[in-house]
Amino acid sequence: MHIKDMPANERPQEKLLFGGARGLSNSELLALIIRTGTGEKSAIRLADEVIAYTSDNIGELGMAEVRELTEIEGIGEAKACSIVAAMELSRRMKSDRIARQKHRLSDSKDVAVMLMDELADEKREIFMAINLNSKLQVESKSIVSIGNLDSAPVHPREVFGPAVRRGAAAVIVAHNHPSGDPTPSHQDIEVTMRLSEASKIIGIKLIDHVIVGNGKFTSMKAEGYLDS
Repeated sequence: MHIKDMPANERPQEKLLFGGARGLSNSELLALIIRTGTGEKSAIRLADEVIAYTSDNIGELGMAEVRELTEIEGIGEAKACSIVAAMELSRRMKSDRIARQKHRLSDSKDVAVMLMDELADEKREIFMAINLNSKLQVESKSIVSIGNLDSAPVHPREVFGPAVRRGAAAVIVAHNHPSGDPTPSHQDIEVTMRLSEASKIIGIKLIDHVIVGNGKFTSMKAEGYLDS
């Protein structure tokens, strides 16, 4: 059943047009993303089942993958891709708002706190770069690379290229360990040393490399792998 074929009191698009998005329930918002139902289920009912799949915790939907969502009867690859894309866009918007607040990062704990919620539940390693101005305020934050369970490939140009273009005075890099243990690997040490050498050549200071785990973090600067 398409949304436009629903009874008038079940048409989230009309409710949004006349009352705004804030008046819609989670199921109604999700139904607008799903767009169409099946012969047996309306888009609203499919949305209810998707939310129920996350134990009614809408926050968990942001971590769902396409293959997981397609296990729900009536959710094919196209609908699952739409949901995952919408959740990722929402997360990037939130991340961008945080970055634009330009709060000052005084130490590695500030970095860990800023990224802990964002990276803690990731199933793959996400390597990020945070560009700072001369006052050590966040100017921008971006994903450099996405890897697998054990590593995320990183090249200095991917870290410092955007920093040069944006006129950053300093950079902090960070990544997560899906295992939850932030103990540096041999590859983490190699990446830190390589980025440190590149930063000296380019003239943009690498302040720290922070590894985020499950409620814990490691500062490569504190471990002695970066100059003070």
